[in-house]
Amino acid sequence: MREGKKRGAERTQIATRNEEWSDERLKGYLDLLPPAGMPGDYAILLKAYRGMTAELFARFIPFFIKAGKNINVTLRDGSTFLDHVSEHRKSTEYATILKQAGAETGK
Repeated sequence: MREGKKRGAERTQIATRNEEWSDERLKGYLDLLPPAGMPGDYAILLKAYRGMTAELFARFIPFFIKAGKNINVTLRDGSTFLDHVSEHRKSTEYATILKQAGAETGK
């Protein structure tokens, strides 16, 4: 192993708090390209879920819907993004935001 190479917790990026997110920055997520085999709308929701606090996600979802995106997009197995979020113990706020926007489970 090379000297100076960071391992484990040493390479973890420091969390940024109280960062300003403009509407334009939130809308920038709408242009993300999906990885191969994943529906575009699902990929956008996944990236937003992973990169935003619940408060920011709540601001983002109306932009997503207004852009004509499908909040109930499904994967090949018929699962929706709400199904994915509902599997996570600490995601109740995100699930509530999705449900209020009309998201449904697919399974």
